[in-house]
Amino acid sequence: MKLVILDRDGVINYDSEDYIKSADEWYPIPGSLEAIARLNNAGISVAVATNQSAVARGLCDLDDINAIHQALRTRLSAVGGRVEVIAFCHHGPSNGCDCRKPLPGLLREIRRRTGFPLSGTPMVGDSRRDLEAALGVGAQPILVRTGNGEKTERLLPPPLAEVPVFDDLAAAVDALLEGALLERA
Repeated sequence: MKLVILDRDGVINYDSEDYIKSADEWYPIPGSLEAIARLNNAGISVAVATNQSAVARGLCDLDDINAIHQALRTRLSAVGGRVEVIAFCHHGPSNGCDCRKPLPGLLREIRRRTGFPLSGTPMVGDSRRDLEAALGVGAQPILVRTGNGEKTERLLPPPLAEVPVFDDLAAAVDALLEGALLERA
């Protein structure tokens, strides 16, 4: 395993029904930044794939999104972690792009920018669209119960109902580093 892909809102940081629109609204979920640092310390690169339709909805702009991502990188660096790539879709649900998850555009961008194959790569998310995006490119979907994850878990149809589920990113990273999920990859 050379790469792990993460959704942002609801996996790394708390989500909001009102969207995360500024760096002041960005709060990491306890243990998430340290979990990313543990992946890095094990020689594993981390990328983020995130839908950010608040831009298309006029709630914030690209400078705001970039400031949020800088806050993520700064806070992550403080605990010894890093992300190689943050790929984001700023389009709305009806804009017809190919980058909004569950479509494959963001994941293909990560592949292009990192050089790592997507097949078998773990992808951690809290929504059905995260899991579908992973399956669509042959990655290994993993669900966390943070963010929208508990609701998502209750509503998953087969074959999504069979994906590994963990309480949070820290627990998912524990399983990845212990090799508990590698046989599925």
